[in-house]
Amino acid sequence: MSAHHEEPTSFAFDAESEAKIATIIRRYPEGKQASAVIPLLYVVQKQMGRQAGSAWVPRVAMDVVADRLGMPPIRVYEVATFYFMFNTRPIGRFHLQVCGTTPCWLRGSDEVLRACKDAGHLKGYGDTSADGMFTLTEVECMGACVNAPMIAVDDDYYEDLDYESTVALIGSLKRGERPTPGSVIGRQTSAPEGGPQVLTGAESE
Repeated sequence: MSAHHEEPTSFAFDAESEAKIATIIRRYPEGKQASAVIPLLYVVQKQMGRQAGSAWVPRVAMDVVADRLGMPPIRVYEVATFYFMFNTRPIGRFHLQVCGTTPCWLRGSDEVLRACKDAGHLKGYGDTSADGMFTLTEVECMGACVNAPMIAVDDDYYEDLDYESTVALIGSLKRGERPTPGSVIGRQTSAPEGGPQVLTGAESE
């Protein structure tokens, strides 16, 4: 683990985070601020991604969230460790989250996994590449079954993948390019491959 990924000794919200927190806190009535714990943890993770190049939630930041919301730190720890969307240890610059649930598996998620391992130089799930670029994680259904197989890169979904398109995606990320999220075969939302088959032309009149 490189020095910039060590557990920090302190954490403070930056100006961008403070602006978001002000909006978030207003959503909750007085005395119910603890309900903001999930969005504040997400703010922490985003800030760590901006500042350290690794989107995760250090324990010291959980303590800051607890203090801001007036709740015991253990309650924040419980939330951060319960939800899969929070990374409680450092990850790579890009978080490759491969869906291995049945619809994606039937449509070729094993090949997507193989491409991530080959192109990202990753040993398997839970691994971070030696250059710190990629962390590979297996996830359960993320609701994009109709366009399976898919992966999430951080918060962006890439769908209708195969081995070659996944290798191309990872290559783009290495070059500093961020492809447009969505179907890599140009599928229109969740329409059939090749385009909509109903309610087109005269049939929709």
